[in-house]
Amino acid sequence: MKFLADFLPVILFFVAYKVSGIYAATLVAISAAAIQVGWMRWRHGRVETMHLATLVLLLIFGGLTLALRDPIFVMWKPSIINWLFAAVFIGSFWVGKQPLTQRMMGAAVEVPDPVWRRLNWAWAGFFLLVGLINLYVVYVGSGFFSAQQAFIAASGERSMDLAQCATSFSGDLLALCENAQASEAIWVNFKLFGMMGLTLAFVVAQAFYLTRHMPHAEDAAGADHADQPVDSRVSE
Repeated sequence: MKFLADFLPVILFFVAYKVSGIYAATLVAISAAAIQVGWMRWRHGRVETMHLATLVLLLIFGGLTLALRDPIFVMWKPSIINWLFAAVFIGSFWVGKQPLTQRMMGAAVEVPDPVWRRLNWAWAGFFLLVGLINLYVVYVGSGFFSAQQAFIAASGERSMDLAQCATSFSGDLLALCENAQASEAIWVNFKLFGMMGLTLAFVVAQAFYLTRHMPHAEDAAGADHADQPVDSRVSE
């Protein structure tokens, strides 16, 4: 349930995009993140760092997208937030007595300290990789940036809402606009399904990894049995 709550702004962004385009979706995501932070503050008396950082970066990059009417800024936001999280995980090796993964889960899961350190590096690497994958989708996988530049060069429009292609252009310009819009939609789909899928897969892999290194009940029972004194009558 918490996993879905963490992705709520992304889910609402996706829904709003399908209805009204990138700019309405950006505004919805900013509003959803603000409501999420406010509700957590009111309900729990505190706000998780991840949610607060997401809101701040949405305000910055989403605000630039809305002000300049350019989707590229909000497309960069997932990479920046993931790299910020990676920096926090790496920094936790030197700030505090325990890596961040151990501080977050150590009270509920008992594994050796080297396991926590390896898992901490794994999370840092995961966030770095997801940030790079996001930019790959923007610039290569979806072809959005090149499609956007081709449309701008042909039309001279830098602030066009690609959701309005059919009502604003015709002929070759319509084709270029629709191509840019299709590329934009590929990134939006990746933002929801791709990132959520990657995160879910990594969380599942983490669970299996931790399970391998947790003390098993039978091992604990065997250890308790070995500590019991041997009844002298057994050897008589």
